Amino acid sequence: MERDNPARPPRCVVLLTDFGLADPYVGQMRGILARLAPGAPVLDLTHGVAPFNLAQAGYFLAASAPHFPEDAVFTAVVDPGVGTARRIVAVERRRQIFLAPDNGLLGLVLQGGEALRVF
Repeated sequence: MERDNPARPPRCVVLLTDFGLADPYVGQMRGILARLAPGAPVLDLTHGVAPFNLAQAGYFLAASAPHFPEDAVFTAVVDPGVGTARRIVAVERRRQIFLAPDNGLLGLVLQGGEALRVF
């Protein structure tokens, strides 16, 4: 997470899932981030997306992104095939990065005619 410039603060990581809060999965994600990206602020957009509701998740993400720092990293996990070999998509729009399963969740992020980099 931008370790090449020690003067630059780490990017914040924004989490969006359909996990809810009744089990340990959100905590496990936050623990992994604390281990792999120490010092990076972790913000919760929501964990209350209706199960597997890609349209709702995509709307929440696209509508909320402008309210976060320009270099935020959004990690969205809403996927009936979570844990499978499904590919991950990375989109850079402006300086924000969006990570999600390759299942259409980022459709609204891709709209708008802005310059994008997609991996």
